[in-house]
Order: sequence, then C-alpha cells, then structure tokens
Amino acid sequence: MLGKLFGSRARVKILKLFLLHPDKKYYIRQLARDLKLQVNSVRRELENLEEFGLLVSNISAEEEGGGEEDPDSKALEELKQGIVVRIKKKEAAKESASTTQVKKYYQANQNFILFEETKALIIKAQALHEKDFINKLKKIGQPKLFVLSGFFVGNPSSSVDILVVGRVNKNKLDKLIKDLEKELDRELKYTLMETQEFKYRRDITDTFLYGVLEGRKVVVIDKLGV
Repeated sequence: MLGKLFGSRARVKILKLFLLHPDKKYYIRQLARDLKLQVNSVRRELENLEEFGLLVSNISAEEEGGGEEDPDSKALEELKQGIVVRIKKKEAAKESASTTQVKKYYQANQNFILFEETKALIIKAQALHEKDFINKLKKIGQPKLFVLSGFFVGNPSSSVDILVVGRVNKNKLDKLIKDLEKELDRELKYTLMETQEFKYRRDITDTFLYGVLEGRKVVVIDKLGV
C-alpha cells in the first residue's frame, strides 16, 4: 500500500526509519546494511528525498586510529627478553597513523512543511497495514476494544500507546507487543483491561481512561460503542 503511494518499498523503509527516529543521523552504507538494501538504491532514494525537502545532509570527517599496541614498547619488551629487534620507523609510523574518513550523514528535516503529516501517514498506514497483528490478537482472546494512541498519533504526552479491552491472554499479548516493538524499533506502552473494569472506569469518569478516549486516537476494534 505504502509502496504504491511513495513509489517503492525501499523508499518506504528509509522514510519509516527517518520519520520514526527524526533526531538520529545515518550514512548510506549503514542504511544499506541495516535495511538490507542495495547501496545504489539507498543513495538514489536519499538524494531524491533530500531534493524533495524531507531530509537534510551534512558531511563529517572522522578519524580512525591504527593498532592498539605501541610498536616501540613492544620492541623494548622483546629486547628485555634478549631478542634483537629492528624497529622500522616507517612501518611503525604507518601502523600508528590515524586515517580520516569522510561520511555524508542524512537526517529527517523536521522543519519540512509536511513533516508531521507525512510522519502521521507512515505511522497510521504501518499500524493499519499490520493486519496480521489484529488477526493474531483475535486468536489469543476476544478483544472488545483496540485503540492506538500516543506514539501512533503523534502524541508523546499520552499515558499509553495501545489500549486493549476484553478477555485476552496476557502472556501472549506481551509477545505480540514485543514483536511489534521490534518492527517499530521502539518501546510501546500498553494497557489491558477486562470489559467489566473498562465499564466501571468509564462510569466513574476515570482520569486515565478518559485521557485516552478523549484524546487523539485510532480506534481499530470497537464493540463497546466508543
């Protein structure tokens, strides 16, 4: 679905990574390795997204040291043991010299005029596209209500990201959530309630529950008339 909208699966993978981690910087080979994509494909997509305005880049020079051992110290130790060693200064200098690598880093442009809208689209589409999660949830219980809040709707102040109401196996739900966390590469806050508890909290205008129900949210399953 997203591949058709954004043009390619590679672009979706890259977009999702940058939009879900807007403060992090990545370089081309790192992205290719982590996302299992071809380097040329990653380079092309990054250039397109930067030209569009969704990404910004900067060039950084990094120093990488040589070997950990000091050649002269090693030679002196060997001399103490009665071994005659010739120290070749050129080779020693070559081993200890540092090398400089220049890398071009990319980062999400949070000042892009459509940044929040694009991020929300990616998150919602990801959540709704994960039909497999909903199907697995139904297999481990009888969910009456399934609500996405917090992270999924761009509301970091929310006390919960996922609210599940109904008879659901807690241990199996934990595993499902952990799998989803791996997919999204972040921890999620979730709450599981029995239907009776939900109705009681709703009747007494529970602060936590109404904070979720009256805030920004995506209702995926609703058999309780929310």
